[in-house]
Amino acid sequence: TMNILGCLDVPSGGTFLFRGHHVETLNRDQRALLRRRYLGFVFQGFNLLSRTTALENVELPLLYRGDEKKALEKVGLDRWWDHTPAELSGGQQQRVAIARAIVTQPDVLLADEPTGNLDSERSIEIMELLTDLNRNSGITVLMVTHEQDMTAFARTIVHFKDGLVERIERNHHQGQPVEADA
Repeated sequence: TMNILGCLDVPSGGTFLFRGHHVETLNRDQRALLRRRYLGFVFQGFNLLSRTTALENVELPLLYRGDEKKALEKVGLDRWWDHTPAELSGGQQQRVAIARAIVTQPDVLLADEPTGNLDSERSIEIMELLTDLNRNSGITVLMVTHEQDMTAFARTIVHFKDGLVERIERNHHQGQPVEADA
């Protein structure tokens, strides 16, 4: 599902409209153009290049299209631009990955288990950052997670089972931590 929404794959049936374009009819190059112009990706494993600085990791998708230092500032890492991933904590590495995903000013940020490799405190920081990007930068955040407590930050929660939508629910308590079951 995430590969289809990210215009990496096409659906085996049906239609998929993105910004008025029928994605299922686009060729590989046309889908790549959609991704480059409108989508940002954040992964569980950060996917940073180990021998490059935070700034160089953020520059990768750009070809100097945007302002990479401003993207690092947006995620709270403007003073860490010259550090390599080995010099950053897991939370900071994920922030660099988010900066890399937003540097091109995408309409949609697809986040695949963005807190999966983080402790609970760093996870909350990342979720607050994603919420802030949605509210203040107008970026739609589409996140896949198996972590129930991270769904507290979502406005809408879509539950899947065996690749099909099981149910959709509105989160009326967005941003409030989920209480653990006793």
